[in-house]
Amino acid sequence: MTLGHAGAVSNLTPAQPACQPPLTTRVCSRELQSKVIPSAVLFPFLSLYFKEFQFHSSISQQPETSSHESIRFELSLVLIRSCSSKSILIASIVVSDAVIDIETIFMWEFRPKWFPLANPLSTYAATYFKGDRMETPFQSVLTFKEVTKQLALNHLSLPISGVPFDLLSDKPQKLSDALPEKHQEHAIFPPRGWNSYDSFSWTISEEEFLQNVEIISKRLHGHGYKYVVVDYLWYRRKVEGAYTNSLGFDVIDEWGRMIPDPDRWPSSRGGKGFTEIATKVHRMGLKFGIHVMRGISTQAVNANTPILDTIKGGTYEESGRLWQAQDIGLRERACAWMSQGFMSVDTKLGAGKAFLRSLYEQYAEWGVDFVKHDCIFGDDLDVDEISIVSEVLKNLDRPILYSLSPGTSATPTMAKDVNSLVNMYRITGDDWDSWGDVASHFNVSRDFATANMVGAEGLLGKSWPDLDMLPLGWLTDPGSNQGPHRTCNLKLDEQRTQMTLWSMARSPLMFGGDLRKLDKTTYNIITNPTLLEINAFSTNNMEFPYIIGTKDLSSSNRVLPWRTRSLKDVGTSDARVLGLISCRDHKTNGWVIEAIDQDLERVCWKDNFGSKYKPPFCLYKRKPLSASDEEIFYKQQYQGKLYLLATDNMEFCLDASPNRKLTSKELRSYSLSPCKWNANQMWELNLNGTLVNSYSGLCATVETVKANVESGGIRSWIATGRRGEIFVSFFNLSPEKMVISAKISDLAKALPGRNLINASCTYREVWSAKDYGVTKYSISAEVDTHGCALFVLNCS
Repeated sequence: MTLGHAGAVSNLTPAQPACQPPLTTRVCSRELQSKVIPSAVLFPFLSLYFKEFQFHSSISQQPETSSHESIRFELSLVLIRSCSSKSILIASIVVSDAVIDIETIFMWEFRPKWFPLANPLSTYAATYFKGDRMETPFQSVLTFKEVTKQLALNHLSLPISGVPFDLLSDKPQKLSDALPEKHQEHAIFPPRGWNSYDSFSWTISEEEFLQNVEIISKRLHGHGYKYVVVDYLWYRRKVEGAYTNSLGFDVIDEWGRMIPDPDRWPSSRGGKGFTEIATKVHRMGLKFGIHVMRGISTQAVNANTPILDTIKGGTYEESGRLWQAQDIGLRERACAWMSQGFMSVDTKLGAGKAFLRSLYEQYAEWGVDFVKHDCIFGDDLDVDEISIVSEVLKNLDRPILYSLSPGTSATPTMAKDVNSLVNMYRITGDDWDSWGDVASHFNVSRDFATANMVGAEGLLGKSWPDLDMLPLGWLTDPGSNQGPHRTCNLKLDEQRTQMTLWSMARSPLMFGGDLRKLDKTTYNIITNPTLLEINAFSTNNMEFPYIIGTKDLSSSNRVLPWRTRSLKDVGTSDARVLGLISCRDHKTNGWVIEAIDQDLERVCWKDNFGSKYKPPFCLYKRKPLSASDEEIFYKQQYQGKLYLLATDNMEFCLDASPNRKLTSKELRSYSLSPCKWNANQMWELNLNGTLVNSYSGLCATVETVKANVESGGIRSWIATGRRGEIFVSFFNLSPEKMVISAKISDLAKALPGRNLINASCTYREVWSAKDYGVTKYSISAEVDTHGCALFVLNCS
C-alpha cells in the first residue's frame, strides 16, 4: 500500500456518487468490529460510506537493531464526515505492515449533539450499537467549539505523532485556524523527553547534543519522547578553573543575558543563540528545551550591564533615569547552592520585570519550546519571579512549557501557590541512581496524588508533579566536570521499580542517560508500552493501602500488615530536621520565645518545650550585623529581621537553604555558616508563632527523623485505564523477598463507581509477561527485594 510522503493529504472519493447513510447503523458496527483491518478492506469501505476522507501522515522509522521493530506510518487524527453531514467520525490510526490499526475513535452527531469519550473501536461498537440503532448514554453536550478543542487535546495522544490535520466542513480548514496553537491546552499529558544533566552534567557540546537528538528522533520519538533539553551552564566556558559554582567564566550579551558558549556551541556565533539548534531539533519533529537559573547572573551585575526594554527598544528608562543590572540584582538573595552564579532580581521594580521579559522573549525568538527554571522552587521558592515569568510566557506568540526545579522540601500546600502558573514542578531534591533516592519518592508521590495535584490546572493547560529525571543507562556524577563515563548503579529490579512508580504517579518522564550508548535493557524499560499507556492516560492514580506482605512462603502466619511498613532515611543518629513549608500550613505556628536574661532570648520549637527529660530545639536570637556601605541599601528592607545562632557566642548563623544541591534521599538537617547580610540567614518571628525566612518566604518547622533504619516495607499503587482495565502495582522496599497480596473486593475501595464483589478478573503481570488467567478472590506475587510487580486486570 502506498501512502505518499509525510504530510501529504490524500483524497479518497467514493466509487458511487450516491449519498450513503451515516455511520450509525448496525451494518457499520459489524464491518468495523475488529480493531485491525486490512487496508484493502478499509479504504473501499470508506469510499462507499463517505464523501470526503482526508488525513496527514508522518513517518517514524524505528532502529534496525531490534528485529521486531519495523517502519511505522503514523496517521494523526483522521476526520471523516458522512455525506449526510449529520455525523463526524474521528480516529487515530497506525499503519504498519499493510494493516490499519484503529486505536481510538470518536463520533459526534449534529442532531442531537453528543460526544463520547475516547474508546477503542471494538469497545465503541459493542457498547453503543444496540440492534439497528445507536444508544447514546453520553455524559455531556458539547458545542462545536468544544468538540474542536477536544479534538486538539486528543490529537496529542501518544504514540501518535504531533501532526496537524484538516477539519472538514463546507470548506476544509486546518485545526490551527479554528484553534490557534497558543490557545490550545498545554501539557495535557505528562511531558516526556530527554535531559542532558544525568549524562553530561554541564559540559555537553553542540555535537554531543545533536547526536543524542538524532537518536531520540529515530528510537524514542515514536514512544512519545519529544522534548530534548540542554541542562545548566550552556553559557559557561569549558576552560581551566570553571566548575559548577565558579565566577567569571560565563558568556553574556550586552544586556546581561546568558548566551551559549561559542566554543561548545559554534552555531551560536554571530548572535544566533540557539536558533540553529532549535531549527535542527524541529526538523526532526522534536521540541527544544533549555535550563535557566533564577534572576540575573552575578557576572552581569558585576559588569553593571544595561537593562533592555523589549517594548520600546534600547535601555529601560523610568523616572527619568536609565536602569542597569546593579539596580535590580539582590545580592543578599543569591541562589543558596550557586552563590557565585545567580541572584534574584527585584521584581517590584519595572526594570526587574523588564529584564525577565527580555530573557524569555529571547528564548522564544531562539525557538525554545521548554524552559527548566532552577533555584526557584522548594527551599529556594520565589513566587514573585515565577508569577512574572509565567505571565511573560502566557503572552508569547508561541507556547513554551514551563518547568520548575528543584523541589527540596516541596509540599502540596506549597505547590498550590504555583501549579496554575507552570506545567511541571519538581517535588524532591535531585534523583540519582541510588536505591535511597528511588525509595524517597514513595511518600512524596503519595502526598501529591492524595492532594489531587496530578494533572491539576497549569499554565495554559495542566501541571504535573515531577519526580525528576530517570538516571538510567550511561551516566556521569552530580556536579562533575566530566561527561558520561559509567553505567547506572541501580539493579534491574530497582530500575523497573523506578519506572513503574514514575508511571503510576504520572510523573513527567525525562530520560537522562547518554543515548549513544543506549542498551537494549534500558530501552525496553523506558519504552514499555503498558507503562507509557499508564503514564499518559490512566486515572484515579493513588497509593493503594489494602495489601499484605508475607516474608516466609511456607508460613501464612508471618504476615506484615500494610500499616507496619516504614520508610526511613539512613543516617548516623536520630536527626532534628529543619523543614521549610508553606506558611499557610497549620504545622508552622510552633515557635515560642524564651527569655534567658534581659539581653538574651532564644527561639524554641514547641515540642518538648518545658520538658525536663528532652531538651527543646532552640536557637539564640541576634540582631543583624552592622551593614557595610555596600549593604546600607538593603538595611531598611530587613529592619526587624533577626539572625538565629546555635549558641549565644558563636558567629555562625542558621541557613534556611543548604549551600549545595541535595539529592532526594538526603536529610535536610539545619546548617550554620558565618553570619552575613544574606536573606538566607534572615528570619522573622511573627505573633502567630511562625518563623519566616526572608530568602524563600517559607516557614520553618522541626521534625525528628529516626536513623539507622533501612528503608523497608511494602507499597502499592492503583489506577484505571481508558479501556476500563485496572492497573495494580506492588513494590517491595524491604531487604528481603516478599509475597504481596490484595483482595479483588478491596480494589473497588479505591475506584469510585466500580463494584467488584463477585467479579471475575483476568490478569497478567507486565515485567514477567506472565498470564495468570482468571481470579475472583485475590492477586498475589512474589516480589524480590527493591523490586515490583505490575498487574493489568480486566474484570467483569
